[in-house]
Amino acid sequence: MKNIQIIVNYLVMVLGNPAFILGIIALIGLVALKKSFSDVIKGTLKTILGFLILQAGAGVIVQALIPFSQLFTAAFHFTGIVAEDNSLVASVQQFLGIETALIMVFSFIINLILAKFTKWKYIFLTGHMMFSFAGTMAILFDQMGFGRMQIIIFGSVVQGICMVLFPAISQPMVRKVTGNDNVAFGFWGSSLITFTGYIGGLLGDKKHSTEDIKVSSKLDFLKDMSILMAIVMIIVYLVTAIFAGRENVLEITKQSSITSFSLMTALNFVAGILILLQGVRMFLGEIVPAFKGISEKIVPGAKPALDVPIFYSFAPIAVTIGFLSAMVGGIIVTFLSAFLPVTVLPSVIGLFFMGGAAGVFGNATGGRRGAVISGFLLGFLFSLIIALAYPLLDLSGYNITGLWFASTDAILVIIVIRAIGFIFGIR
Repeated sequence: MKNIQIIVNYLVMVLGNPAFILGIIALIGLVALKKSFSDVIKGTLKTILGFLILQAGAGVIVQALIPFSQLFTAAFHFTGIVAEDNSLVASVQQFLGIETALIMVFSFIINLILAKFTKWKYIFLTGHMMFSFAGTMAILFDQMGFGRMQIIIFGSVVQGICMVLFPAISQPMVRKVTGNDNVAFGFWGSSLITFTGYIGGLLGDKKHSTEDIKVSSKLDFLKDMSILMAIVMIIVYLVTAIFAGRENVLEITKQSSITSFSLMTALNFVAGILILLQGVRMFLGEIVPAFKGISEKIVPGAKPALDVPIFYSFAPIAVTIGFLSAMVGGIIVTFLSAFLPVTVLPSVIGLFFMGGAAGVFGNATGGRRGAVISGFLLGFLFSLIIALAYPLLDLSGYNITGLWFASTDAILVIIVIRAIGFIFGIR
C-alpha cells in the first residue's frame, strides 16, 4: 500500500506540473520522429523553458492584479465570495486528498484511451486545470454521499470524458483564431469563451480588427501594443486607487503614493504580459512540431489541448480590450448581488485570463466590436453562473469560507450531475 501511495504521489507531481508534462510530450514526440540526440535535447529543454517563461509572466500578472482586486473591494465595501479554484481545491486536500490524486491519474489514462480510439483526438495537458477539476469532482461526489471508490470511479470517468469533450466543442473556434488545427483548448473555461466569441461574431464586424486600430501620426506610439496597454492600465489602476483612498492604498500596498503605486504596478502588469507572450512563442515553436511525432506514431491525429495564454499572441490588443470589457461585465453582476444568492466579488485574475481570451476570440469572429461584446458577455456570464450555481455545493464542511469554484466548464458539469442526482433522489 505504501509503495502504491508513493507511485501515485509521483504521478500526481508529474501531472500537476505542466512544464514536466510538456517536456515529456516533446521528448516522446521527438524520439518518435527519430530526431537526432541533439535535436531531442534542444527541443525538450526549449519546450520546458518556454513554458517556464510563460508561467513567470503569468506570475508577474497575478502579483500585479492581487492589489488591484483588494483595492476595488475596499473602495466599494463589498463582502462575498471570490472565485478561485486552485486555492479552494488545495484547502480540501486534507479531506479528499487521495480521491483527488487518483481521479487526476485515472482521468488522464481515460483521456489517452479516448484520444486513441475515438474521433476526439485531444490530449489535455494543462496540469493545474487537471488538479482543480479532479478536486471539484471529489467534492461534488462526496457531497452527494458516495463512498471513496465510487468518488474515484465516477470522478475519473467524468473528468476523462470532459478532457476530450470540451476541447472538441471549442476546436472550430480555435481554428478561426489560429488559422490552423495544430493545437486545442485545454482550459476549464473554454466553453464560455467559445460561446462569447460566437456571439461577438454575430454582433461584430471582423473586417475591423483590434490589431489594425488607426491613429493619427501624432499618436503613432499607440500602435505599439505594449505602450497602449501600459497607458490603459495606468489609468485603470490610478482610478481604482483614487476611489479606494490613500489609507487603503497604504494598508494594502504599503505604499503612500497613489501615483507611484499605480504607475509601477501597471507597468509590472504589462511587463508580465510581454514575458508571457515570449514564453508562448518559444514553447509553441517547439511543442507543435514535436507533437507531430505523437500524432503520427502513437495517437494518430492527436492534438495537444493547452492553457489559455497560448491565444494571446494572436491579438494582444484584443486581450486588453477583452479584459477591461470583462471587468465591466463582472462588476455589474457584483452590483446586482442583492437579487442573487450570493455576492460574487470581481475575480480580477479569472476575468483577465478568460476575458483576454474572449477578446481574442471575439476579435477573430467580429473584430473590435466583437472583442468588446465577447469580453463583456464573458465577465457578466462568468460571475452570474457562479452566483446562480452557488447553492448547489456547500463548502463549509471543509472549513472553507469566502471561496467558490471559478471554472465555468466544471460548474456546468456540477449543474448537470446535480440535476441527474435530483432526478434519482440523490441530494
